[in-house]
Amino acid sequence: MDGATVLVDIRPGYRVLTLNRPDKLNSFTGVMHRALKAALDEAEADKACKAVLITGAGRGFCAGQDLADPEIAPEPGDTPDLGETLEKNYNPLIRKLRSMPLPVIAAVNGVAAGAGVSLALASDIVLAARAASFGQAFVKIGLVPDSGATYLLPRLVGPARARAWAMTGETLKAEQAEAWGLVYRVVDDDRLIAEAEALCQRFAAASPASLAAIKRAFEIAEDNSLDAQLDHERDEQRRLGRGRDYAEGVAAFMEKRKPVFGGRT
Repeated sequence: MDGATVLVDIRPGYRVLTLNRPDKLNSFTGVMHRALKAALDEAEADKACKAVLITGAGRGFCAGQDLADPEIAPEPGDTPDLGETLEKNYNPLIRKLRSMPLPVIAAVNGVAAGAGVSLALASDIVLAARAASFGQAFVKIGLVPDSGATYLLPRLVGPARARAWAMTGETLKAEQAEAWGLVYRVVDDDRLIAEAEALCQRFAAASPASLAAIKRAFEIAEDNSLDAQLDHERDEQRRLGRGRDYAEGVAAFMEKRKPVFGGRT
């Protein structure tokens, strides 16, 4: 429905989640957090869903926290507990995106700022429209980057760029974000959703066991030693090699046809 803060479009094999506060550049409120959590939970529970696409309505992707949200406004004379807001809303969101056993694609259609940048970067694949921009403006309001930004940014762009970006609060255009390695690809504005949906369709036809294992392997590699990662790859290959998707993939290869994989188990 149009009044929903997150629109859910169920497609064959994937779901499109659209942040829907276009007049506020889709900035987060507590209501929108709860709606997005519910939409992600439902997507994960649906075994036929093999990918999730997140984008924004209007000219913004997500401008971070709506500072006018009454749920974060303190009582007169008090100061806000922003740590509680992170613990209640943002930290669970980032953990959810990173732990979901299916690919999450962010289609950044416009402004991404603050936690909106983290929302995109916590996804598995980021596509950006040429009109998109990325801002880390926490320093301009006396805060520190959050929602995983201080973890994700140095790993994506290197510590020198991450520190400088956070300390200057500059805005990056889409092409610069691509050059830095923040996004997978920049596409023309009018092609963004089509490109993102093509990825989702590709994943809908892929092995869900393989996609989940690939996502998990890269996630734990951040903190593993080479020896530990080699052991993990060995164990996963052993497990997957005994599964039905591998058997189907090999059979399809030998029979020179496209494999037909099932849903998530």
